Amino acid sequence: MIHIAIPDYGDLEIKHVVSDYNGTLAVDGVLIEGVAEALRALSRQVEIHVITADTFGVVRAQLSGLPVTLTITPNQNQAETKLAYVQKLGEAGVVAIGNGRNDRKMLAAAAIGIALIQKEGGATEAFFGSDIVSRDILEALDLLQNTKRLKASLRS
Repeated sequence: MIHIAIPDYGDLEIKHVVSDYNGTLAVDGVLIEGVAEALRALSRQVEIHVITADTFGVVRAQLSGLPVTLTITPNQNQAETKLAYVQKLGEAGVVAIGNGRNDRKMLAAAAIGIALIQKEGGATEAFFGSDIVSRDILEALDLLQNTKRLKASLRS
């Protein structure tokens, strides 16, 4: 668990990180270099969940051997499916990470929503629903290892 006390934001007990796959952990279906190591390190503190429609059909192979719970969703109603997943885990204990329009609802519901803009771009609606915008996934995951950065960004 990751404890983060953020003035005028709240005391958070983060138990889960829920991430999109394509455009977030991967580009064109291929896991971004350094992500596997970052997920292994982070998994010592929280449970990591990857939820995706698996656009390229390679997510199982790409995440093989990594300490993550993988959920492959249908192509329809992805935003609602991802939101329900975060709600089932308990929004107050979740950090959600994503870049797509289908991530907007889970980003808004999570205790902390981190929107990304990488090579596949980022949907405007994802940014409006998030708490933080990050330039890449490794920086976003690093925020959870260096929580004073989150505190500095989210306090008021």
